[in-house]
Amino acid sequence: MHNRNNPQQVLNLPAGYFGMVLGTIGMGFAWRYASTLWPVSPWPGEILVTLAVVMWFLLSVAYLSRALRFPQSVLAEMRHPVMSSFVSLFPATTLLVAIGFVPWYRPLSLGLFGVGVVVQLGYAAWQSAGLWRGKHPQEATTPGLYLPTVANNFISAMACGALGFHDAGLVFLGAGVFSWLSLEPVILQRLRSAGELPGALRTSLGIQLAPALVACSAWLSVNGGQADTFAKMLFGYGLLQLLFMLRLLPWYLSQPFNASFWSFSFGVSALATTGLHLGQSSASGFFHAIAVPLFIFTNGIIALLLVRTFVLLMQGKLLIRTDIATLKHAEEKE
Repeated sequence: MHNRNNPQQVLNLPAGYFGMVLGTIGMGFAWRYASTLWPVSPWPGEILVTLAVVMWFLLSVAYLSRALRFPQSVLAEMRHPVMSSFVSLFPATTLLVAIGFVPWYRPLSLGLFGVGVVVQLGYAAWQSAGLWRGKHPQEATTPGLYLPTVANNFISAMACGALGFHDAGLVFLGAGVFSWLSLEPVILQRLRSAGELPGALRTSLGIQLAPALVACSAWLSVNGGQADTFAKMLFGYGLLQLLFMLRLLPWYLSQPFNASFWSFSFGVSALATTGLHLGQSSASGFFHAIAVPLFIFTNGIIALLLVRTFVLLMQGKLLIRTDIATLKHAEEKE
């Protein structure tokens, strides 16, 4: 176990740790919505959203502190062919926290929304457009590439819907959908034909579950919550991806549990919310029948992730600490 009180060490958490916020707050939104449908307490949703906000705040402080003290270590992450995509989780989670604050304090929500949108668009322009120069290695083409342009634009659309900016939400939704459609063939081609992903990157496939379900959630956010044909089609593709994820479960579980398993969480939590939306749209039928079982399933997955992560934290295996001398040496080399 690391010495947590060693003054010569500093927290060195990669941006991928923000993924823990995605699933936690997404499940909170699902419970918030469930409390409007069923005679259940709103507290599970509020507790989960609050927990996610606290996680986001602590991770933001740690990440920004590293950026100020050791800027070259963050720049190296931003320039890395794989890790650079996960840096966009910072504005993504900022936008989700903005949605979380909508019923609590709208002015703060608007402020966080403004920051999140500016940072996500700026980073997408720098990172994603930067890949167009032809130097991105094929083996680094993983589902993580969805994050800067697909996930962030869908989440921006969700935030616009929550704040009442429906036309702007449609603009972000369009940006996300066409980014998704352009990236998916390339990513699937790499997964099928360019060699097996190394163990450390396998759990990034959990991101593959998210685009269709988060797109469905974003669409419901900007169309007034209408469970129309397009929403049902998106949900159907999401269910297919879930089936694929279950098929590959033994492959993922060949490595010990770590924070990267949270890559599954946002798609899973979006499955709960969209399933409830579609289920409540009719008093019977397919969607009505699967809504509650899917809600129970997703709660189990998020609960398992939270418990396993808490165990890692207690064991001293979650928070990454690096010797200050090591970081300073890396700064000098840069």
